[in-house]
Amino acid sequence: MSVPGGEVPRLSALGADPSAVLRVVGYFDRFDESAANADTVVRAAALLAECPVGAVWSSGTTIRYDASGRLVPGASPPDAFGADPAVWLEPVGSVHPLHPVLLDRLRHCLLMVAVRLSLSGPLHLDDPALLEVVLSEKERREDRVRALRLLGIDPERAVRVFAVTGPATQDAVRIIAERMSVVRSAVIGATTAVLVLDSGPIRQISDDLNSAVVQSFPSFRSGAAGPRVGIGERVAPLAAASSWEQARRALRFASSTWQGRRVVAFERLGSLELLADLPVQRLLGTADMVRINGFAETEAGALAVDTLEAFCVFGSLRRTAAELHLHHSTVAARIAHVESVMGWNVDQALDRFCATLVLTVRRLALSSAELACGDPTRVGSGDAFRRRAADDPGAGDRR
Repeated sequence: MSVPGGEVPRLSALGADPSAVLRVVGYFDRFDESAANADTVVRAAALLAECPVGAVWSSGTTIRYDASGRLVPGASPPDAFGADPAVWLEPVGSVHPLHPVLLDRLRHCLLMVAVRLSLSGPLHLDDPALLEVVLSEKERREDRVRALRLLGIDPERAVRVFAVTGPATQDAVRIIAERMSVVRSAVIGATTAVLVLDSGPIRQISDDLNSAVVQSFPSFRSGAAGPRVGIGERVAPLAAASSWEQARRALRFASSTWQGRRVVAFERLGSLELLADLPVQRLLGTADMVRINGFAETEAGALAVDTLEAFCVFGSLRRTAAELHLHHSTVAARIAHVESVMGWNVDQALDRFCATLVLTVRRLALSSAELACGDPTRVGSGDAFRRRAADDPGAGDRR
């Protein structure tokens, strides 16, 4: 089993400068341009890395080579990079700065191998690698065109990409499929990508889907967070990568809190989308966020903040009271409690805007922490209420 081009560089002889990065990228580019199979690619990566290298697919197929280029058995470690295939290194001693680059290019090559095999052999239309190629801006146009053809996607038919995460993701995908024409879905990292054929106005699509998710997963009553969905813009199939990026950005605005929106469409965010560029820690460090999150650490504070969020959503005291099954005086008392802590008067337009903005930023920080596998309770998630609701399922109706 030879390596295209003959020469195999050794990672130990390379630094971490740009020229070394380009050399690693160029090394793997040889395989993109050849007819190499997955075994050849993984073996070449092991020779370059000078340590065992492996790859595993969802089908259970595992390929692992040692530093000498010998095929050896083995199972994937829990911290393997990516999915289908997941790849990993087993370095001896310190980690080389170029290890992340090597893993990224190795996985890229294995995805290209999957596309080539699909072109030359039977059509494996359920191969999630094809969708991942379509959604990656790193892939060459011709590779994305081939993957689209294998998926049976009409290049003239507009598509959207949905990003789904959280508990019960597959149930959320099912809900999407009941309302949209789903072409394919694939798990990419911690998020599931769903490619759909566009049909209908986005306001109707997102509102209908949001209602369905809320009804299926009333997290504030069950004590468990539900799935969240971001929706990218309507694009031509070859531009699906941009819709996927937009869907992931919109996902940061989706929330598992009981009053937050579970389904968010990127094009409905407007100028709010700019908030997605702000680092989460910077958001959490603002004075208003520190104050309101500290207040929401108590059960009474969490209920008051959640009630104010409902007021900002529904727009009036009586509508909020009706939606929350509360007396309007209870709603007023809770809002007044938040006002006293934050120094707001939500009867005034500027203070109501500030309250809405702070609660939106708070929800953005919460969702971002959840997406990053952080601890959502530390950003004021109303967790005290969800704990109480979990212990007493009827609590949500007696507020």
